Amino acid sequence: MPHPLDLLQQRHSAPSRQLGEPGPDAATLKTLLEAAIRVPDHGKLVPFRLIALQGDAKLAFGERLAALSLRVNPDLPESKREKERTRYTFAPLVMAVISRTDATSKVPVIEQQLSAGCVAYNLLLGAQALGYGAQWLTGWAAYDREAAKVLGLVDNEHVIGFVHIGTPQIEVPDRERPELADVLSTWTP
Repeated sequence: MPHPLDLLQQRHSAPSRQLGEPGPDAATLKTLLEAAIRVPDHGKLVPFRLIALQGDAKLAFGERLAALSLRVNPDLPESKREKERTRYTFAPLVMAVISRTDATSKVPVIEQQLSAGCVAYNLLLGAQALGYGAQWLTGWAAYDREAAKVLGLVDNEHVIGFVHIGTPQIEVPDRERPELADVLSTWTP
């Protein structure tokens, strides 16, 4: 019988370029998303939302981002333009996890953003639990207000990350992890 913490101890990211079909079907995706939004949410603000990028929409999004890149850098080499165009096309599903904060709330903005971050992390864990691979990426588009407009975000919304989900096409080696002793201390008065 597996140990209850095995999923956490085996968690790793699969490179987005190595994620292919199949992705989750509609019923599996609904189950995954319902689980992913069960996060700590001080004040019950629901300070997050999700945007699914699937099918032709992934390439269309990438093409719009490539056009934005060219406006900022007209000398962008063709290879980088192509990278921008195709960045979201490898995995069958890309979930944009959006933080929507309420600056007037008594709940600190950082807590609201962390709640959205938990959604992204739950997507990673949930995808792995279902036998898929996933990778949480940001990149310049997560921080760019023009890219945010492409996604239809308003002023209080920001991309927490793009979670790419699919079936790993290669065996993904784990990376070196920190030793617990290097990151753990005990506070004493």
